Amino acid sequence: MTSPPFDIDAFLGRPLTARVATDGPTVRPVWFLWEEGAFWILTGPWTKLFHRVSAEPRLALVVDVCDIDTGLVRQVIARGRAELVPFDVARGRRKLVRYLGPDESRWDARFVHYLRDDPQARGTVWLRLTPSSLTAHDLSYAVLEDAESTPTLLNLNG
Repeated sequence: MTSPPFDIDAFLGRPLTARVATDGPTVRPVWFLWEEGAFWILTGPWTKLFHRVSAEPRLALVVDVCDIDTGLVRQVIARGRAELVPFDVARGRRKLVRYLGPDESRWDARFVHYLRDDPQARGTVWLRLTPSSLTAHDLSYAVLEDAESTPTLLNLNG
């Protein structure tokens, strides 16, 4: 196996949005946590994702960035069979702090409820995707400034 073109763990450690594709096909944006070689997504019976994964666990997921000001274009694509596993508050807090910051008093009440409500009564679970396939692509390019300070894009990847 060749080494990835960038640090996948550092990239997936950023508070980015993933898009999850299920059967149908259906694609939805999600917040995620990347830990223990798996994507962790908070879900429950109030979501279509929960029901779709319960019926058909095969998923595809992509996390990417495209910054035209800097030319940074990176993507991680994962595929595999998801599983629904019990929710734990510690992991939930790590995920929400990543997107909302450490001060829970500033969080929207619905996010606090994920941590404070009884997960069994609410039905909160984790969708865990341990990828059977994980690929990373760095499609970045150099941004050159022209004489009038308007960025000129140069594709370095053919």
